[in-house]
Amino acid sequence: MIGETITIAVDFDGTIVEDKYPRIGKPIIFAFETLKKLQDKGHRLILWTYRKGPELEEAVQFCKDNGIVFYAVNNSFPEEEFNLSHSRKINADIFIDDRNVGGLMSWGEIYQELVGEKPISNKYTTKKKGWFSFLK
Repeated sequence: MIGETITIAVDFDGTIVEDKYPRIGKPIIFAFETLKKLQDKGHRLILWTYRKGPELEEAVQFCKDNGIVFYAVNNSFPEEEFNLSHSRKINADIFIDDRNVGGLMSWGEIYQELVGEKPISNKYTTKKKGWFSFLK
């Protein structure tokens, strides 16, 4: 995926914010920063959530207040109209959800996986020596 523009469907509760549904939880560390960086790289973000009605509007506004405006919300594209005769599956390349098999990766790991940039390492960090470090 590195170098390509992709469409990413992102869950809200438990993924962008702590799960406090129907209230809005605290933002999960680095979620908004990572989403902003992904948008800056040209990726399309779709909010893909169980929320509807006022709870959905509140979540969309919360994201907007934190600098994220989604390409689409609970749709594959902005102009899509809900139709009971069609599948509700969102057409996206990647899905980010706290209910993934194995759980949700950290937002730093998600960014590295999708963009391929490694974190800056601190060359001055020293490793702690264990009790049996003399055996190494």
